[in-house]
Amino acid sequence: MNLTFSEAVLVLGVLLAVIAAFSGWLRASILSASVLSVTAGVALGAADVVEVDPDSSLLLYVVELALLVTLFSDGLLVDRELLQRHWGPPARALVLAMPLTLLLLAGAAWALFPSLTVAECFLLGAVLSPTDPVVTSAVVTSPRVPAVVRQTLNIESGMNDGLALPLVLFFLVLAEPGGDAAQRGVELAGEVAVGALIGLVLAAVTGRVLARLHGGGFAQNYEGVFALGIALVAFGLAEVTIGNGLIAAFVAGLALGVADRELPSFFEQFSENVSAILQVGTFFLFGALIVSTGWHHSVAALVAFILLALLVARPAAVEVSLLGTVLSRRYRAFIAWFGPKGVASMLFSLLVLNSEVPHDGLVFDAASFVILASIVAHGLTDTAGAGWIERAGARPQ
Repeated sequence: MNLTFSEAVLVLGVLLAVIAAFSGWLRASILSASVLSVTAGVALGAADVVEVDPDSSLLLYVVELALLVTLFSDGLLVDRELLQRHWGPPARALVLAMPLTLLLLAGAAWALFPSLTVAECFLLGAVLSPTDPVVTSAVVTSPRVPAVVRQTLNIESGMNDGLALPLVLFFLVLAEPGGDAAQRGVELAGEVAVGALIGLVLAAVTGRVLARLHGGGFAQNYEGVFALGIALVAFGLAEVTIGNGLIAAFVAGLALGVADRELPSFFEQFSENVSAILQVGTFFLFGALIVSTGWHHSVAALVAFILLALLVARPAAVEVSLLGTVLSRRYRAFIAWFGPKGVASMLFSLLVLNSEVPHDGLVFDAASFVILASIVAHGLTDTAGAGWIERAGARPQ
């Protein structure tokens, strides 16, 4: 049965309160907020308490809102000086690792799911190519993890969401009957460029406004609200024009984060809190959604695809892309493992499900179970991984 609004608010409230109350304990354990949220969704979905309609527009909006706030918050966390010193690894991860991951996943899909067309295989690879730092928050926020590693993972995951979206939309057009992929490819390139420009301009304007408001222009408790407003304005301006809203939100946050200007103290804190709330709700809904859709194909093929996605595609792509950098082998191995699938891949898989792709259900189902496996595997190893890299005492060579 479906929950009423009051029941849904009750479930969300309990989930948020439990996760917040035990957040300190979670950081010291193998559990994480993402794992608990997904588990709660799966459990209530299996018990027929919660039923999520995969065609629901509301679900799509919730996931997209969570993603844009997360991207903006990720951008704010980027350290300017560290980015100037260590821009190479994040750039390689974006330019080389993400496309290589896409190609390896597409090849695995072509070998394991013969009913999919070549375009659909590449579409599945594009859906699963971005990474999400939320699932491994203990990694990207822990001071125990070397700063260059945290920065590489954070910048990569922040930018590859927006960069993967044009690829997903391109392969969507290619996989749909009668789609003009060449024309759509040109349009998507323009949307990315316009989105980035809007983010940069908005960040510049925001910087000037903050300079004028410095010293009492607005109350301290509204600093975070102002930051959230900028994130929404960036996304909205891009979407109502011809830009990519997700790119605009991340670039706006990134430009503000690396600018030679001190941001109000509550900018980052409030954005992270709002992002965390939206992500808990998103992971919960996703867990219930997987129960609703299920899996109606070869279990062996699905297991093989999950293992290839988590243990081969991402690690191999990162190892190749980071060869020759200042990062040691331990650092590269750490970055290679922590490439979880999360909110962005959820959104992209929902876009596929609401498209005209002939085998949209298979693409969505395969992506969903890879995301679920990634949330569990990476969510259960983030704290242990942070401890391992700290104990290893590795240093860049």
